[in-house]
Amino acid sequence: MENGTEKVAPAAGTYATMLLMLHRFGPDSENSIPHITERTYNSLLRCILDRQIPLALVVSDKAFLSSEEASKIVSALSRAAVEMSLSKVVTELGQVELMGSDPLENVPEVTPVIRHRVRIPIFIDGELKPAPEIPFNIDNLRKHLSDVAFARRVLPQDTAARQKLLEASVYDVAVQRLRHQEEVMENLGVSDQHTLLQAQLQQWMYAWHEKLKARLKTEIAAVIEEEQRLRKSSSATASTNARLGPFLSLLKPEKLSLITILELMRLQGSGGIAEGMKTARALLTVGKSVELEHRAEVCKKNNVQVPMAPAHSRQSLFSRKAYQDLQTWRVTAQHYVEDAVEYSADWSQVVRARIGSFLVDCLMDVATVQRTAVDKRTGEEIEEEQPAFFHSYEYVRGHKLGVIRLNPAVSERLSRDSLRETLHPRHLPMLVPPKPWLNHDNGGYLYNKTSVMRFKDTQEQLTYLRHASQLGHVELVYAGLDVLGSTPWRINKAIFDIVLQVWNSGQGLIKIPSVNFDVLEPIKPANYETDQYARSKYLNEVREWQFQRANAHSDRCNVNYKVEIARAFLHDVMYLPHNVDFRGRAYPIPPHLNHLGDDLSRGLLTFAESKPLGQSGLRWLKIHLANLYGYDKGSFEERVNFVREHLDNVYDSAENPLEGRMWWTKADDPWQCLATCMELRNALKSEDPEAFLSCLPVHQDGTCNGLQHYAALGGDGKGAQQVNLSATDRPSDVYTYVANMVERKVAEDAAKGHKVGQLVLGKISRKVVKQTVMTTVYGVTYVGARAQIERQLKDRGDIQINDCWDASSYIAKLTMESIGDLFSGAKGIQDWLTTSAQLIARSIPKSRIDNLMSHTTSYNPGVSAKRLPKEQMTSVVWTTPLGLPVVQPYRKTKRKQIMTSLQSVYISDPNLPSEVNAGKQASAFPPNFIHSLDATHMMLTALECRRTNLTFASVHDSYWTHASTIDKMSEIIRETFIALHSSEVLSKLHDEFVERYADYRIPLAVLRQQTMLKRMKRVGVKVPALSNAEVLPEDKMAEDEEEAVDDEASVVSAKPNGKRRSRKAKLSDAKDEVVLHQFVNLVDVLPPIPKKGDFDVQSIKKSLYFFS
Repeated sequence: MENGTEKVAPAAGTYATMLLMLHRFGPDSENSIPHITERTYNSLLRCILDRQIPLALVVSDKAFLSSEEASKIVSALSRAAVEMSLSKVVTELGQVELMGSDPLENVPEVTPVIRHRVRIPIFIDGELKPAPEIPFNIDNLRKHLSDVAFARRVLPQDTAARQKLLEASVYDVAVQRLRHQEEVMENLGVSDQHTLLQAQLQQWMYAWHEKLKARLKTEIAAVIEEEQRLRKSSSATASTNARLGPFLSLLKPEKLSLITILELMRLQGSGGIAEGMKTARALLTVGKSVELEHRAEVCKKNNVQVPMAPAHSRQSLFSRKAYQDLQTWRVTAQHYVEDAVEYSADWSQVVRARIGSFLVDCLMDVATVQRTAVDKRTGEEIEEEQPAFFHSYEYVRGHKLGVIRLNPAVSERLSRDSLRETLHPRHLPMLVPPKPWLNHDNGGYLYNKTSVMRFKDTQEQLTYLRHASQLGHVELVYAGLDVLGSTPWRINKAIFDIVLQVWNSGQGLIKIPSVNFDVLEPIKPANYETDQYARSKYLNEVREWQFQRANAHSDRCNVNYKVEIARAFLHDVMYLPHNVDFRGRAYPIPPHLNHLGDDLSRGLLTFAESKPLGQSGLRWLKIHLANLYGYDKGSFEERVNFVREHLDNVYDSAENPLEGRMWWTKADDPWQCLATCMELRNALKSEDPEAFLSCLPVHQDGTCNGLQHYAALGGDGKGAQQVNLSATDRPSDVYTYVANMVERKVAEDAAKGHKVGQLVLGKISRKVVKQTVMTTVYGVTYVGARAQIERQLKDRGDIQINDCWDASSYIAKLTMESIGDLFSGAKGIQDWLTTSAQLIARSIPKSRIDNLMSHTTSYNPGVSAKRLPKEQMTSVVWTTPLGLPVVQPYRKTKRKQIMTSLQSVYISDPNLPSEVNAGKQASAFPPNFIHSLDATHMMLTALECRRTNLTFASVHDSYWTHASTIDKMSEIIRETFIALHSSEVLSKLHDEFVERYADYRIPLAVLRQQTMLKRMKRVGVKVPALSNAEVLPEDKMAEDEEEAVDDEASVVSAKPNGKRRSRKAKLSDAKDEVVLHQFVNLVDVLPPIPKKGDFDVQSIKKSLYFFS
C-alpha cells in the first residue's frame, strides 16, 4: 500500500496494525521474528506524518486490545520523534498518552449482585455448590457501561460522540451480547457445566432470536406480497385499510426479533399475572417499542445538529420582549429540527396491537426449550422439546382474561433473574447538556424521542398541551426545564469510595443491604398435617419470609444499579434531562441515579462547579449539616452551635467513616450527612476556610409547603404563623403544635372518664400526627388519617394491637378537628375547590343538551336517568400561572375490541370518548391544584436563579444551590412566592372557570341530591328553584305531565319481580323525570371565592424560616 502497488491507501487502522506487529514481533521484542518487517518506528512515524493522519486516531484504533500495549507504542513513537527532532510531535504524543489513560484504572470493579441456583448444584473445586449467576439486567448494564468507559479513553474530549454511544439502542447491545455468548459457548463446548448453566437463559434467547429472525424475513415478505395482491383486487377495499407491511418494513428483522423477545421477557410477572402477562398489554408494549425504536433510528440517521438554548440575559424573562424572543427562538429551532427529520405521526393503538400480535405470534411458533425429566417408574431420562410460550385464559375478578404464559423452565429461570426492571441504556445521565425543549415531544435526549409531560395515553391532555405549545403559551415551562437539565453534576468520589468498599465487602450498612439474607426460614411445625390452624399460620409465615427475601434482593439490585452507574460516570460531568407530570411538577428522566432519589443517591452527587464558601457559605454549610442530622427545629444559631459542639464527631466521621465512632450513621440522612462532614472538615482544615472551593449542594426546604400555599391563598394569619410565613425568632413546628392541641383535648376527655382518652393519654407525640398533618393539604380522608395513625401507634408498641383500632379512630377525629381549627382558611379553600370540581365534572355542554333534546318524544320527554351520567364527560381543566394547561385524567375507561391472531383483545383507546369519574375529579382537584402552584413557584425560582447566574436544582419544595449563594437564592425564593400569590390566583382560577364553562349546564337533579345540597350550603350557594331552571318549551312540558298521569294504565306498572308500584311512587318518578330535563347554568351555581384574611404576603420577606 505504501509504495502504490496496491490500489488501496493505508489508513489509521493500517498503521495501528503495523505498529502492533512491530511491537510484538519486532527486533526489540521478546518474541522477535526475523525479517517480519522492514519498517521501524521512525519510518512508520514519517509515513503517518506524510499522509497527515492524526496520531490520536492511530493509537486509539480498535486494533489495540490493551492500554498497556498502546502506552508502550506511544512511548516508542515519542522516542522516534525525539531522534527525528520533531518537538511538536513529542508534545502531541504526550497529550495523546494523557488522554488515553483510563481514569477508572485504579477504581475497583463493582461486585455485582449474585444469585445462587438452589435447585441445580454443580461441582466447584471438588465440592457441590450452588452455581452463582449475575442477573441478566445488571450484566447487560455492566456491559453497556464498559463500552462507554472504553469510549472515554478513545474520545475523552468528544462528549457528543460519547453521548451518541450512550444512547445506543438497548436491542443492539443485547444482540451483540447474545451473539458473543453463543460464540463463547461454541468455543468452550458443553463440557464446562458451570458456564453452561450460567448462560442457559442467554442460550435460549439467542436460539429464539436466530429462529425468529429467519421466520420474520419470510413472513414479512409474504405479508407484503399478499397486501400488494389485495390492493390490485377491487373486491378487497376493506382489507387494505389495515396494512401491516409498511410498518413491519421500518426495522430489520433482526431488530424486530430482539424487541419482541426482550419486551416479552421484561413483562414476565407483570399486571398481577404470576407466571406470565396479560395478552393485551404484551401486544401493545411490543408494538409501542417498535414505534419508538423506529423513531430513534430516524433521528440518528439524519444526524440532526442539536440547537443550543439562547443564553439568558440579565433582563427578566418575565418581560414581554424577553418572552417573545424566547418564543421566536424556539419556533425557529423547532422548524429546523423538523425539516431535518422525516415526519412520522403517532401510531394508533390498533396498529400497535396488530404489529405486536404479528410479532408475538411468530415468536410463540418458533421459541422452544429442551426439557429433561426422569420417569419415576423406569428411571429412564426422557427429553422433550416444548414451546417456550403458550396462550391461555384465566379468570380475574370474574372476568375472562387472555394471558401469555411462559414455559415453567423459562419462568423458573426468570424467577432468579428478573428482567422486569431492565435498565434502558437510553435512560442514563447525559454527558452533554440536554437538547432544549422545542415542543411537547422534542427535547431532552439527543436521539431518542421523549415527551415533555408524563401521562398515560390521554388524548385530551396531549391535545391541550400541543395546542398551548403551538400558541407559545408554555415558553417559560420549556425554559425552566432547560435550566434544570443544564445543571452540571459530578459523582462525589469520596462518598463513592466508601459506598464501593461497603458494597464489595458484602456487609450491610444504612441503606446498603447485606449480600446474605439473614432472616431464618420458618420451621415447619410437627402438627402441620393434622392441625389446620398451624398449617395456615406456617404457610402465611413462609409467604411473608419469601416476600421479605424478594424485597431484599430487589433492594440490593437497586443499589447495584446506582453504584454501577456512579462508577461509569466517576470522572465525567453529567446532566439530568427533566420533564414534568400533568400538574407541572418537574422530575429527572434518568430514573436510577438522580437527586430526587433516596439518601444514598443524593450523597453520591455533587455540583460539577465549585464556588468559594465565603463567610456566609461556611455558616450555611454548618446549618445544612445540622438539618441533615435531624436537628432542624432550633434557630440558625442553635444549629451552628450544635455543629460546633459535635465538631470532634464531624472530624471523626470524615476521617474514619467506617472505623471511627460512626456518628454520621445516626443522622436522619446519613450519606448526605457524611458528605457534608467531609466537605466541612476539608474547608476547616484548609488555609483559608472562606476561600475553600465547595461543590456540595445546600438545601432550603419549605415548611409543610402545601399549607404554606393555602395560608397565602386565604390570607390566613393564624395558619401562616404555624408554617413560618410570618417573621418569628425561631422556627414554628406545626406538627408539634397540632400534637399539643390533640393532647389537650385528650386530657379533657380523660378527665371526664373517656376510656379511649385515658388509654392514649400521654402518647400523642409529634410523630403520631405528622403524616396526617402533612397530607391534609392533599385531601386525606378520615379513613386514610385513621390508617396513618394506626401504623404509628403499632410502631410505638405501648398500646395493645387489639386497642389500636379504637385508639387510632379517636386520635384521627381529634387531629382533623385540630387541623380544621388551626387552618380554617385552608379548609374553606379546600371545600371551594372540591365543590367547584364536583359541579364541573357533573356538567354537560349546552350544545350536547340541545342535540339530545332534539330527539325527545312524548314517550321520552327528557334526558333519562340512565343516559345522564354518560353525558357527563367534562374534565376539570385549568391553566397554571406559567401557561401550562392541566387536565385531570380521571375517567371511566372504555375498552375497544381488536381481533388478533392470538385472541380478541380489549384495549383502552384514549381516542374513545368516556365519562368522567366525578368523585375522583372532585377529591383530586385540591391536591393537584396545590401541586401545580408549588411547581410554578419552583419554575419561577429556577428561571430567576439562572438569570442571576446561580446554580440551581430542586426536589419539588426543596431548593438546592451552593452554600455561598444560599442568601441570594433565599431572597429569590421569597420574591417569586410573593409575586405568585400577589397575582390573585383564586380570582383568576374562578374567572377561567367562568369563561371556560360559560356554555355548560348542570342537571337540577344533581343539585337536588342530599350530599350535594349539604356541600352547596357549606360553601354559600343556594340551589335554584324549579322555576329558575332552564326547562323545555311549555307545550313539551304539558305533554310530559299529561303522559305522566294520563289514565289508569299508566298509574301502575309491573316491576321485573312482578310487584306492582303505587300511584304515588309513579307520580314521584314523573316529577323526577321532569327534573331530569331541567338544567341550570353552571356558572350561576359556582361557589363564591372564600373571603380572604388579613395576612399580607409581603411580610414573608422578613421571615427567616420560610424556607430553611
